[in-house]
Amino acid sequence: MIVLSASNLGKSYGTDVILENISFHINAGDKVGIVGVNGAGKTTLMNMLTGEMEPSTGSFFVSQDISVGYLKQRDHFDPNKTVIEEVSGIFSGLDEMEIEIANLNKRIAEIAEEQNPAEEQRLWNRLNSLQLEFERKGGYTYKSEITGVMTSMGFGEASHSMKTGSLSGGERTRLALACLLLRKPDILMLDEPTNHLDIGTLKWLEQYLKNYRGTIILISHDRYFLDSIATHIFDVENHGLTIYAGNYTEYVEKKRALREAAMRAYNKQQIEIRRQEDLIRGYKERGTEKLAKRAASREKRLAHVERLEKPTGENASIKINFNQKFQSGNDVLLGENISYGYPLSGKKLFKDINFDIKRGERICIIGDNGTGKTTLLKIMMGDFSPDSGYVKTGHNVEIGYYDQGQMLLNDELTVIDEIHNEHRLLTDGEVRNILGRFLFRGDMVFNQVKGLSGGEKARLSLLKLMMSGANLLILDEPTNHLDIASKEAFEEALMEYPGTVITVTHDRYFLNRIPNRIFELTSDGLTEFLGKYDYYLDKKARMESANAYIRSFAADAGSEQSIEKSADDIIKNESKLSAKEERELQKKVEAEARKKEREQSALMEKIEELEALIEEAEKEMCLQENASDYEKLRRLSQEVSDWRAELDSSYDRWMTLTDG
Repeated sequence: MIVLSASNLGKSYGTDVILENISFHINAGDKVGIVGVNGAGKTTLMNMLTGEMEPSTGSFFVSQDISVGYLKQRDHFDPNKTVIEEVSGIFSGLDEMEIEIANLNKRIAEIAEEQNPAEEQRLWNRLNSLQLEFERKGGYTYKSEITGVMTSMGFGEASHSMKTGSLSGGERTRLALACLLLRKPDILMLDEPTNHLDIGTLKWLEQYLKNYRGTIILISHDRYFLDSIATHIFDVENHGLTIYAGNYTEYVEKKRALREAAMRAYNKQQIEIRRQEDLIRGYKERGTEKLAKRAASREKRLAHVERLEKPTGENASIKINFNQKFQSGNDVLLGENISYGYPLSGKKLFKDINFDIKRGERICIIGDNGTGKTTLLKIMMGDFSPDSGYVKTGHNVEIGYYDQGQMLLNDELTVIDEIHNEHRLLTDGEVRNILGRFLFRGDMVFNQVKGLSGGEKARLSLLKLMMSGANLLILDEPTNHLDIASKEAFEEALMEYPGTVITVTHDRYFLNRIPNRIFELTSDGLTEFLGKYDYYLDKKARMESANAYIRSFAADAGSEQSIEKSADDIIKNESKLSAKEERELQKKVEAEARKKEREQSALMEKIEELEALIEEAEKEMCLQENASDYEKLRRLSQEVSDWRAELDSSYDRWMTLTDG
């Protein structure tokens, strides 16, 4: 079933064409990822589809009775309302309906004794219709859903009373996303939904959207997220739209293959055209009447050949390479027993942090929002002093820092002056050439920094970092605001960089390419994992399984003292497990996964069965022949109530398994 379609959509401002001839259709249940470089027109397309912007040409169609929800890059919360007031407003009226249902049940019980069948029937009819409407609006599950979604989005009970006006930009984005998910529209439109989410929340959101029954259209530069969610990719490029079936990785491969095929076809045609032109030229040069006729005939056929257009090149991306002025010593940073707390409250942010970073390593630091990752970077650089412990910087170490907020840029300067201020020996021409490599061309170099977009500021900060010649790069969320092409160019440059890299990031695609070690930061310290993100996930799963396995073994043995190694020892030294222990752990992990899948499948069958029973009972309650059978109606009403309670319990358990 087609829920949304567009025909020849276009948007332009005077002679400036943003999009043109955009046509597509989206079926119910599709999960569409929209990709393209910054400025390609992705948000413009989304704004047209939501009705927030009028197209210049063409039209689009949304099926009747289809609800649409849109997560914008900017929210419209009332700053005087609390977090819970904003969320509860989504379900306005359900509290009143719940009270009326309770009152009707009470009144029906009373009137049964008064022997007034007509009034009792009227009340039953009202109760049945009200219960159906209450269920349709999610009345039986909305409170648990609010708790589940809000907690998963990082809003515990303590934050419910906060005014929305006091929330940070990241918190407002998460709240807007939570509100939209709770509304459950038929078509969910999301513009950069992964911004400001930590890895734990990202994983929860991925699982939630995978199981979302509606249609999803999302703009994202998060390649890992697109790989997990998307069933189709819409590529916005050169004012047009190309559609690819599959996720992001499949899109990249298909786009490359299509471009190569188009280039081969173009080159083959060009060779044939040149051959025909050479033959025509040869016939004409010989000057005979017969050959002249042949030349004319070939010219006529050649004129009717449909010429293939040369495939456009890849979109322009930044050209970046990191060089170091001089090499550092082998020992770059050593940290021992570092702890840090909030200066005013004295509450510890983290403690017992230890690390030993060597030249040439690429370290990525991950952890939940609020664990102190940026603070740890500041301590590493010497900007903050730890409450206890120390950091020792190695010989010849020169630090270059990328700040996720671009606070190191001067808003009042122009782009060209921002570079000139630190590199006064370069001529204007040299600076403009360098800026051109980072897509600052023409008069853009005279724009003030404060007027740049987030992506442009990110590129300018990376350019300054590239020109610093540092041998230790400390990067705080460097891929935020970069489009996919710029991310990939940046990653290639980091992999070729001979110096040392320490990065805080939530970008899991980046985490699967760059690090050779991952540090996971919690309030209790730093846990080190060799390798990249997928290995980290596998190792974490095996560590957790090892912990459960050892505790289970200890319980069976009657005492933890009967085990040679403690659970903590196994976790910290899991790589030292024997081959037999590895096999045992792997079997246990696989068995637990199979058990979980079986339970999820059984729960879904149970949920479907309960929903069918409730639907059938409610239909039976509405039948005219049962209208005066009060005993049957009471029995059915009680059964429906019991089944709904069981349904809520099944849903809660299924969500627990899904989140786990």
